Amino acid sequence: MCLIPVLAIFFPRIVLIGIFVFSNWFSRAYETALWPVLGFLFMPFTTLAYMAAVLNNNHSVNGWWLVLIIIAVLADLGGQGSSASTKKD
Repeated sequence: MCLIPVLAIFFPRIVLIGIFVFSNWFSRAYETALWPVLGFLFMPFTTLAYMAAVLNNNHSVNGWWLVLIIIAVLADLGGQGSSASTKKD
């Protein structure tokens, strides 16, 4: 069980696919399939963090789980921003 968070740091989209195939966490955390699909495409760290927060905190996001989601958003946006800054023409 400790291997999933370590893999999620380096390969978040692969972990999302694995969670989708081998568990029912998506259906428990999200009401529709739209948000996980958009999260897979644009913000995989945030999708994983939100899923963990909702599943481990009785469908509410507060405290340390909120901090985790904020860090995940910053990691997702930072990854996209750094790739854009390296493409200077």
